Amino acid sequence: MSGNGVPTSHLRAAMRLILYMGWTIFLFPIQMIVVALNLPLAKAIPMIYHRGCLFLFGISVFIRGEPVRGTSILFVANHCGYIDIAIMGALVPCVFVAKMEIGQWPLFGILARLQRTVFVDRQAYMSAGTQRDILRTRLVAGENLILFPEGTSSDGNRALEFKSSLFSAAVPGPGESPVVLQPVTIAYTQLDGFPMGRTMRPYCAWYGDVGLVPHMWQLLGLGKVSIEVEFHESITVTHESKRKELAAKCHRVISKGLSEALSGRSPKPANLDSPPLSASFS
Repeated sequence: MSGNGVPTSHLRAAMRLILYMGWTIFLFPIQMIVVALNLPLAKAIPMIYHRGCLFLFGISVFIRGEPVRGTSILFVANHCGYIDIAIMGALVPCVFVAKMEIGQWPLFGILARLQRTVFVDRQAYMSAGTQRDILRTRLVAGENLILFPEGTSSDGNRALEFKSSLFSAAVPGPGESPVVLQPVTIAYTQLDGFPMGRTMRPYCAWYGDVGLVPHMWQLLGLGKVSIEVEFHESITVTHESKRKELAAKCHRVISKGLSEALSGRSPKPANLDSPPLSASFS
Protein backbone atom coordinates (compact mmCIF):
# COMPACT_ATOMS: atom_id res chain seq x y z
CA MET A 1 0.00 0.00 0.00
CA SER A 2 1.41 3.39 -0.94
CA GLY A 3 1.62 6.27 1.45
CA ASN A 4 -1.25 8.05 -0.25
CA GLY A 5 -3.62 5.13 0.17
CA VAL A 6 -3.43 3.99 -3.48
CA PRO A 7 -3.34 0.18 -3.53
CA THR A 8 0.04 -0.92 -4.90
CA SER A 9 1.77 -4.27 -4.53
CA HIS A 10 5.48 -5.00 -4.83
CA LEU A 11 4.70 -8.65 -5.53
CA ARG A 12 2.36 -7.68 -8.37
CA ALA A 13 4.95 -5.27 -9.74
CA ALA A 14 7.65 -7.95 -9.68
CA MET A 15 5.48 -10.52 -11.42
CA ARG A 16 4.42 -8.07 -14.11
CA LEU A 17 8.00 -6.95 -14.67
CA ILE A 18 9.19 -10.55 -15.09
CA LEU A 19 6.37 -11.31 -17.54
CA TYR A 20 7.01 -8.08 -19.44
CA MET A 21 10.71 -8.85 -19.85
CA GLY A 22 9.89 -12.37 -21.00
CA TRP A 23 7.35 -11.06 -23.53
CA THR A 24 9.86 -8.50 -24.80
CA ILE A 25 12.71 -11.00 -25.09
CA PHE A 26 10.41 -13.38 -26.99
CA LEU A 27 9.33 -10.87 -29.67
CA PHE A 28 12.54 -8.82 -29.82
CA PRO A 29 14.53 -11.06 -32.20
CA ILE A 30 11.48 -11.71 -34.38
CA GLN A 31 10.93 -8.00 -34.93
CA MET A 32 14.63 -7.48 -35.62
CA ILE A 33 14.51 -10.04 -38.41
CA VAL A 34 11.30 -8.80 -40.06
CA VAL A 35 12.52 -5.18 -39.94
CA ALA A 36 15.87 -6.18 -41.46
CA LEU A 37 14.05 -8.06 -44.23
CA ASN A 38 11.45 -5.28 -44.62
CA LEU A 39 8.59 -7.75 -44.27
CA PRO A 40 4.92 -6.69 -43.77
CA LEU A 41 5.01 -8.32 -40.32
CA ALA A 42 7.13 -5.37 -39.19
CA LYS A 43 3.87 -3.42 -38.83
CA ALA A 44 1.82 -6.21 -37.24
CA ILE A 45 4.23 -7.43 -34.57
CA PRO A 46 4.35 -4.10 -32.69
CA MET A 47 0.54 -4.16 -32.38
CA ILE A 48 0.70 -7.68 -30.95
CA TYR A 49 3.50 -6.62 -28.61
CA HIS A 50 1.67 -3.53 -27.30
CA ARG A 51 -1.58 -5.42 -26.77
CA GLY A 52 0.31 -8.03 -24.80
CA CYS A 53 1.92 -5.31 -22.68
CA LEU A 54 -1.48 -3.78 -21.86
CA PHE A 55 -2.77 -7.17 -20.77
CA LEU A 56 0.29 -7.87 -18.62
CA PHE A 57 0.04 -4.42 -16.99
CA GLY A 58 -3.65 -4.90 -16.16
CA ILE A 59 -4.77 -2.06 -18.44
CA SER A 60 -8.13 -2.16 -20.20
CA VAL A 61 -8.80 0.21 -23.10
CA PHE A 62 -12.32 1.28 -24.04
CA ILE A 63 -12.79 2.92 -27.42
CA ARG A 64 -15.15 5.66 -28.55
CA GLY A 65 -15.28 6.34 -32.27
CA GLU A 66 -13.11 4.56 -34.83
CA PRO A 67 -9.69 5.18 -36.31
CA VAL A 68 -9.70 6.17 -39.96
CA ARG A 69 -8.45 3.36 -42.17
CA GLY A 70 -7.56 2.82 -45.79
CA THR A 71 -5.04 5.63 -46.13
CA SER A 72 -2.05 7.10 -44.32
CA ILE A 73 -3.20 9.10 -41.30
CA LEU A 74 -1.57 11.63 -39.01
CA PHE A 75 -3.03 10.82 -35.58
CA VAL A 76 -2.70 13.67 -33.08
CA ALA A 77 -3.12 12.83 -29.38
CA ASN A 78 -2.60 14.27 -25.93
CA HIS A 79 0.28 12.72 -24.02
CA CYS A 80 0.37 11.51 -20.41
CA GLY A 81 3.39 9.23 -20.49
CA TYR A 82 4.89 6.00 -21.78
CA ILE A 83 1.64 4.01 -21.49
CA ASP A 84 0.24 6.15 -24.34
CA ILE A 85 2.76 4.41 -26.62
CA ALA A 86 1.33 0.98 -25.80
CA ILE A 87 -2.23 2.27 -26.16
CA MET A 88 -1.85 3.83 -29.60
CA GLY A 89 0.51 1.09 -30.73
CA ALA A 90 -2.11 -1.50 -29.85
CA LEU A 91 -4.95 0.26 -31.67
CA VAL A 92 -3.46 1.23 -35.02
CA PRO A 93 -0.49 0.14 -37.15
CA CYS A 94 1.68 3.18 -36.74
CA VAL A 95 5.03 4.91 -36.53
CA PHE A 96 5.62 7.28 -33.62
CA VAL A 97 7.15 10.73 -33.78
CA ALA A 98 9.41 11.07 -30.73
CA LYS A 99 12.05 13.42 -29.39
CA MET A 100 15.64 12.58 -30.25
CA GLU A 101 16.65 11.74 -26.66
CA ILE A 102 14.38 8.68 -26.53
CA GLY A 103 16.48 6.99 -29.17
CA GLN A 104 19.38 6.94 -26.68
CA TRP A 105 17.44 5.38 -23.79
CA PRO A 106 18.48 1.87 -22.72
CA LEU A 107 16.07 -0.80 -24.02
CA PHE A 108 13.24 1.63 -24.84
CA GLY A 109 15.37 3.41 -27.41
CA ILE A 110 16.03 0.10 -29.16
CA LEU A 111 12.35 -0.83 -29.02
CA ALA A 112 11.45 2.56 -30.52
CA ARG A 113 13.87 2.01 -33.38
CA LEU A 114 12.43 -1.44 -34.04
CA GLN A 115 9.03 0.22 -34.50
CA ARG A 116 10.70 2.53 -37.03
CA THR A 117 10.07 5.61 -34.87
CA VAL A 118 10.81 8.99 -36.44
CA PHE A 119 13.08 10.94 -34.09
CA VAL A 120 12.95 14.74 -34.20
CA ASP A 121 14.92 17.45 -32.45
CA ARG A 122 12.24 19.76 -31.07
CA GLN A 123 14.85 22.38 -30.16
CA ALA A 124 16.39 22.56 -33.65
CA TYR A 125 14.10 25.19 -35.08
CA MET A 126 16.41 25.81 -38.03
CA SER A 127 15.93 22.21 -39.20
CA ALA A 128 12.13 22.26 -38.86
CA GLY A 129 11.76 22.16 -42.62
CA THR A 130 13.95 19.06 -42.89
CA GLN A 131 12.03 17.32 -40.12
CA ARG A 132 8.77 18.25 -41.82
CA ASP A 133 10.04 16.68 -45.06
CA ILE A 134 10.97 13.46 -43.24
CA LEU A 135 7.49 13.14 -41.76
CA ARG A 136 5.90 14.07 -45.05
CA THR A 137 7.88 11.34 -46.82
CA ARG A 138 6.65 8.73 -44.35
CA LEU A 139 3.03 9.82 -44.88
CA VAL A 140 3.38 9.71 -48.66
CA ALA A 141 4.85 6.21 -48.29
CA GLY A 142 1.62 5.07 -46.65
CA GLU A 143 2.67 5.14 -42.99
CA ASN A 144 0.38 6.14 -40.13
CA LEU A 145 2.13 8.64 -37.87
CA ILE A 146 1.38 9.30 -34.19
CA LEU A 147 2.18 12.86 -33.09
CA PHE A 148 2.08 14.09 -29.47
CA PRO A 149 2.19 17.84 -30.17
CA GLU A 150 2.51 18.93 -26.53
CA GLY A 151 6.19 18.10 -26.89
CA THR A 152 6.19 16.58 -23.40
CA SER A 153 3.84 14.63 -21.14
CA SER A 154 1.23 16.07 -18.78
CA ASP A 155 -0.37 14.98 -15.51
CA GLY A 156 -3.31 13.55 -17.44
CA ASN A 157 -5.80 16.10 -16.13
CA ARG A 158 -5.51 18.54 -19.04
CA ALA A 159 -3.93 18.91 -22.45
CA LEU A 160 -0.97 21.28 -22.58
CA GLU A 161 -0.55 23.78 -25.39
CA PHE A 162 0.10 22.14 -28.77
CA LYS A 163 3.26 23.06 -30.66
CA SER A 164 2.36 23.66 -34.28
CA SER A 165 5.66 23.21 -36.13
CA LEU A 166 5.28 19.52 -37.04
CA PHE A 167 1.69 20.00 -38.18
CA SER A 168 3.25 21.34 -41.37
CA ALA A 169 3.96 17.70 -42.31
CA ALA A 170 0.22 17.23 -42.84
CA VAL A 171 -0.09 20.21 -45.19
CA PRO A 172 0.37 18.97 -48.77
CA GLY A 173 2.24 20.97 -51.34
CA PRO A 174 0.64 22.43 -54.49
CA GLY A 175 -0.87 19.66 -56.58
CA GLU A 176 -0.40 17.02 -53.87
CA SER A 177 -3.27 14.93 -52.52
CA PRO A 178 -5.01 16.01 -49.28
CA VAL A 179 -3.87 14.43 -46.02
CA VAL A 180 -6.15 13.00 -43.34
CA LEU A 181 -5.55 14.10 -39.75
CA GLN A 182 -7.44 12.55 -36.83
CA PRO A 183 -7.44 13.99 -33.28
CA VAL A 184 -7.40 11.39 -30.48
CA THR A 185 -8.17 11.86 -26.79
CA ILE A 186 -6.53 9.55 -24.22
CA ALA A 187 -8.16 9.68 -20.78
CA TYR A 188 -7.12 7.71 -17.69
CA THR A 189 -10.47 7.25 -16.01
CA GLN A 190 -10.64 4.39 -13.48
CA LEU A 191 -8.57 2.36 -11.04
CA ASP A 192 -10.05 -0.96 -9.92
CA GLY A 193 -13.45 0.14 -11.21
CA PHE A 194 -13.53 3.42 -9.27
CA PRO A 195 -13.16 6.91 -10.78
CA MET A 196 -9.55 8.06 -10.84
CA GLY A 197 -9.33 11.53 -9.29
CA ARG A 198 -6.88 14.33 -10.09
CA THR A 199 -4.47 13.30 -7.34
CA MET A 200 -4.49 9.63 -8.37
CA ARG A 201 -3.96 10.14 -12.10
CA PRO A 202 -0.22 10.92 -11.76
CA TYR A 203 0.25 7.30 -10.67
CA CYS A 204 -0.30 6.50 -14.36
CA ALA A 205 0.86 9.75 -15.97
CA TRP A 206 4.64 10.20 -16.11
CA TYR A 207 5.63 13.84 -16.29
CA GLY A 208 7.88 16.50 -14.81
CA ASP A 209 11.07 15.36 -13.09
CA VAL A 210 9.68 12.05 -11.77
CA GLY A 211 12.17 9.22 -12.33
CA LEU A 212 11.16 6.66 -14.94
CA VAL A 213 12.17 3.53 -13.01
CA PRO A 214 10.40 4.34 -9.69
CA HIS A 215 7.31 5.53 -11.58
CA MET A 216 7.15 2.38 -13.67
CA TRP A 217 7.57 0.19 -10.59
CA GLN A 218 4.70 2.04 -8.92
CA LEU A 219 2.51 1.68 -12.00
CA LEU A 220 3.23 -2.04 -12.27
CA GLY A 221 2.04 -2.46 -8.69
CA LEU A 222 -1.35 -0.84 -9.29
CA GLY A 223 -4.59 -2.76 -9.78
CA LYS A 224 -6.77 -2.63 -12.89
CA VAL A 225 -6.48 0.63 -14.83
CA SER A 226 -9.20 1.66 -17.29
CA ILE A 227 -8.45 4.08 -20.10
CA GLU A 228 -10.85 5.65 -22.59
CA VAL A 229 -9.64 6.50 -26.07
CA GLU A 230 -11.78 8.65 -28.32
CA PHE A 231 -11.13 8.89 -32.06
CA HIS A 232 -12.65 12.20 -33.09
CA GLU A 233 -13.95 13.22 -36.50
CA SER A 234 -11.11 13.35 -38.99
CA ILE A 235 -9.89 16.53 -40.66
CA THR A 236 -9.01 16.73 -44.35
CA VAL A 237 -5.88 18.84 -44.75
CA THR A 238 -5.36 20.65 -48.05
CA HIS A 239 -2.71 22.97 -49.45
CA GLU A 240 -4.66 25.96 -48.08
CA SER A 241 -4.64 24.64 -44.50
CA LYS A 242 -2.54 26.46 -41.90
CA ARG A 243 -0.50 24.53 -39.35
CA LYS A 244 -1.29 26.89 -36.45
CA GLU A 245 -5.01 26.65 -37.16
CA LEU A 246 -4.77 22.85 -37.32
CA ALA A 247 -2.92 22.75 -34.00
CA ALA A 248 -5.47 25.03 -32.35
CA LYS A 249 -8.42 23.03 -33.67
CA CYS A 250 -6.95 19.72 -32.54
CA HIS A 251 -6.23 21.16 -29.10
CA ARG A 252 -9.85 22.35 -28.72
CA VAL A 253 -11.29 19.00 -29.79
CA ILE A 254 -8.93 16.90 -27.65
CA SER A 255 -9.25 19.15 -24.59
CA LYS A 256 -13.03 19.00 -24.78
CA GLY A 257 -12.94 15.21 -25.14
CA LEU A 258 -10.56 14.90 -22.17
CA SER A 259 -12.69 17.12 -19.95
CA GLU A 260 -15.85 15.19 -20.78
CA ALA A 261 -14.24 11.78 -20.29
CA LEU A 262 -12.67 12.66 -16.93
CA SER A 263 -15.89 14.22 -15.63
CA GLY A 264 -18.02 11.28 -16.79
CA ARG A 265 -20.05 13.46 -19.18
CA SER A 266 -19.03 11.52 -22.30
CA PRO A 267 -21.32 8.85 -23.73
CA LYS A 268 -20.25 5.33 -22.87
CA PRO A 269 -17.58 4.03 -25.24
CA ALA A 270 -19.09 1.86 -27.95
CA ASN A 271 -17.49 -1.30 -26.62
CA LEU A 272 -17.80 -0.59 -22.88
CA ASP A 273 -20.27 -3.46 -22.38
CA SER A 274 -18.23 -5.88 -24.49
CA PRO A 275 -14.79 -7.24 -23.63
CA PRO A 276 -12.22 -4.42 -23.61
CA LEU A 277 -9.11 -4.47 -25.76
CA SER A 278 -7.00 -6.38 -23.28
CA ALA A 279 -9.63 -9.10 -22.83
CA SER A 280 -8.57 -10.75 -26.08
CA PHE A 281 -5.36 -11.79 -24.33
CA SER A 282 -6.96 -13.33 -21.25
